[in-house]
This record gives sequence, structure tokens and C-alpha cells, in this order.
Amino acid sequence: MKDVWTIRTGGKEMELEHTMIGALGIKLVQMEPGKVVATMPVNEKTIQPLGYLHGGASVALAETAASLGAAMLIDLEKEVCFGLEINANHIRSKRNGTVTAVAEAVHRGKSTQVWEIKIKDEDENLICLSRCTIAVVPKKS
Repeated sequence: MKDVWTIRTGGKEMELEHTMIGALGIKLVQMEPGKVVATMPVNEKTIQPLGYLHGGASVALAETAASLGAAMLIDLEKEVCFGLEINANHIRSKRNGTVTAVAEAVHRGKSTQVWEIKIKDEDENLICLSRCTIAVVPKKS
């Protein structure tokens, strides 16, 4: 995918640029049912004071990939989805470059989805391993 700031998923348009996604420089690379690939730069917006990738930025990338993937699998006219729980194991540090998240659906239920997200660097080193549970709830009118 190109640098796209508005995506259409579940028959609905979502604006991304003026959200945390845009602020962190997250780019969507691939979106298909059950799988999302996204990248994020390791730069002044995503590092902690000692100069390493901030764990919170990794978690934001992981939840972004899982949430957008979950949105693809529901009817956004009738339902909404929210992150319910996320955990992350920060395996390796990173000072610069780009990290890539690959989110894959592990469970696709009516009221919850579970996604596994692996964040790797350019050399395929595992930076972070995350699991995100997404709640799917009826949309309120």
C-alpha cells in the first residue's frame, strides 16, 4: 500500500493522519482479512529519553495493527471494536531505522478477537511479541 491516510474497511472510511497513527508515522503496508502489516520509524517521536525505541510506541504499533485488522472483520455499520487487553514482551532494543509489525488473527469470535503481533527490525530480529484482545460490541445509535 502507498502512504494512505484514509482507508476504507468494513464499508467505512477511516481517517488516519490526524490520529496517533499519523503522529507516530505508522504506515500500512498490507491489509487483508486476518492479517495486517504496518511499519513505524524509530526516530525522535518513537524513542525514550535514552535513545531506544519506547515500549509504549511498540505497543501502539501492535494495537494499531490488531485494531485495524479487527475492523476489517466486522460490520462497521452495526458494530465497533476496541482494544480490551494487550500485553507485550520487549525482546530486543532498537535505536534507529524502521520496525515492522505483522498482526495475525488467532481467534475470530462474535464478541472478541485475539491477535498475535510480531514486531521485527530490518534484519528480521524480533523486537517485540504482543497479543491483543479486541472487544466487538454493538454500535449505539
